[in-house]
Amino acid sequence: MMFTEMNDVEKREVRMYGCTVLEMEEAIKHRLDTRFDGSAALMARSMISDCQEMLAHDNGGCFDIMVVEDVRQMMNRVKYLLTWYVDVA
Repeated sequence: MMFTEMNDVEKREVRMYGCTVLEMEEAIKHRLDTRFDGSAALMARSMISDCQEMLAHDNGGCFDIMVVEDVRQMMNRVKYLLTWYVDVA
């Protein structure tokens, strides 16, 4: 779906996560089933490592705004994953 065809909630989700919540849920469930043996905590750690790797390549101290935005959105996805999939009891 094109961004211009989305409703306001979907547009907010795309700005926040880089995708809609529905798309993110589908990706989370697929990855948990196929790569992380159902461990949301392991998946969250992997995503945080990806963020660290993205930040490690800072081009001499000058971050590309797109890299910063990608990291911000991924960190929001990690928070979503931890909020809804990791039992902290």
